[in-house]
Amino acid sequence: MFSVTVRDHMMIAHSLSGETFGPAQRLHGATFVVDASFRRAALDGDGIVVDIGRATEELRAVLAELTYRNLDDEPGLAGINTTTEALARVIADRLAERLLTGALGEPARELDALVVTLHESHIAWASYERPL
Repeated sequence: MFSVTVRDHMMIAHSLSGETFGPAQRLHGATFVVDASFRRAALDGDGIVVDIGRATEELRAVLAELTYRNLDDEPGLAGINTTTEALARVIADRLAERLLTGALGEPARELDALVVTLHESHIAWASYERPL
């Protein structure tokens, strides 16, 4: 399986529901380094997994919908406890939607999988992998 990863970041505010989260139940900020890995079994006709420039642009666009926002106030996230794991899925699903509508070019429609990883710090991160 071939893989190409692009990276960006986002800064958000949110609170987490549940006693498990202790003080993080209160509104707080978080900065995530976000990796999006595109995977395919065979390279496309140009010998690539995906156009890195387009992948970078689309990841940036998806993150722009979330960054510098209080996620508690975002209608599209209503009812979601915006844990690192849940945010990885939200970003992966939004990126996959763009990919499947052709935003990364026609060859990208043949990708096999997408993995989004949110790094909370240099020692903790979470990922979500989805087939395409």
